[in-house]
Amino acid sequence: MDPVELREEGLLLRPWGPDDAAEVYQACQDPSMPRRLRAHALASVAGPAEARTATDDVSLGVFDASTGTLVGTCGLVRIDPAVGQAELGYWTAPPARGRGVATSAARAIVRYAVGTLGVRRVLWRAKVGNHASRLVAVRIGVRFEGIERASLPDGDGWADAWTGALLPGELREPGTEPDPALERAAARCRVFGRPQPTLQTVTRDGRPVRLRPLRPEDVPACVRACRDPDTVRYTTVPDPYDETHAERFILSDAPALWARGTEAVFAVADADDAMVGTISLRLHGDELFTPTGDVGYLIGPWARGRGYASAALRALTDWGFANLALRRIEWQAYVGNAASRAVAERAGFRIEGVRRQALQHRGTFRDTWSGARIAGDQS
Repeated sequence: MDPVELREEGLLLRPWGPDDAAEVYQACQDPSMPRRLRAHALASVAGPAEARTATDDVSLGVFDASTGTLVGTCGLVRIDPAVGQAELGYWTAPPARGRGVATSAARAIVRYAVGTLGVRRVLWRAKVGNHASRLVAVRIGVRFEGIERASLPDGDGWADAWTGALLPGELREPGTEPDPALERAAARCRVFGRPQPTLQTVTRDGRPVRLRPLRPEDVPACVRACRDPDTVRYTTVPDPYDETHAERFILSDAPALWARGTEAVFAVADADDAMVGTISLRLHGDELFTPTGDVGYLIGPWARGRGYASAALRALTDWGFANLALRRIEWQAYVGNAASRAVAERAGFRIEGVRRQALQHRGTFRDTWSGARIAGDQS
């Protein structure tokens, strides 16, 4: 494939040369660089020039056009002319992150792929949890198509991968006006791309309440709370509930939901940091763009009536409005669950009515109360 040189918004994308080796090797020491991109970049600067140009892949260094400093890599791999497909890859050097380098470089390489190589489908993949890569993809117009299970090498194993594609005519060019949808997506990628936070609040009578990530030592309290007859009556926790269920929920399910950016599950803890219940905020539908989420919570019987649930619900919904750019957060409870309804109303939710046969509960469809809190509502 003939060498290619591209320019985009102050960047120069060009083939690697032997003089780039030192900068490439230094950049590749960053542990966040995907292993496949690291290997590809190192191979691209190694060996004689004829070996570097023999591949059908397009592997380009991304440099600051004014200083010549290496700021990242971008390219196309797995190019298949027979079906008109190629896979997009990019990475930004740590000192250059937060400046839109990967987004600009990816736009340039997509234009080249479609306009020069005749690619009809530009593929994108990233390890689930790599929200920085996902944000670049959405900014250039990639449409997400699902999750491929255990499809990317990850240490000694395999990781799930987000996958998507961009077709001719779908490239999103830089806009001159703010795009609320992209701003919402960016906010969520920033939040879920970092470790889960701890939220601090107090009950109406001043009791400290913490919303924190679940921990292995929460297993006994989780089992105790989920075996309570009222919990079984008004939630869908497995019945009977044992330590295996709690361990899977705490060690696997909750962290996976955070990594995917679809749900934030917190332990509700007291002043001694002991778990007294759980609470979660789930995003509806397309988790990057939806303006709507919903909440669920349970408090163990030993801690009920002390205001933990309503304090936690107020704090979590405030966090969702401020950090996830949500406009509406919904609540549902089976008709008859007066305790959950009281919690929601104290937290500022307005009851909107009864939804007939709305949820299935242990084989039976049941009516639910429903309500919502809107951004700007006072709790």
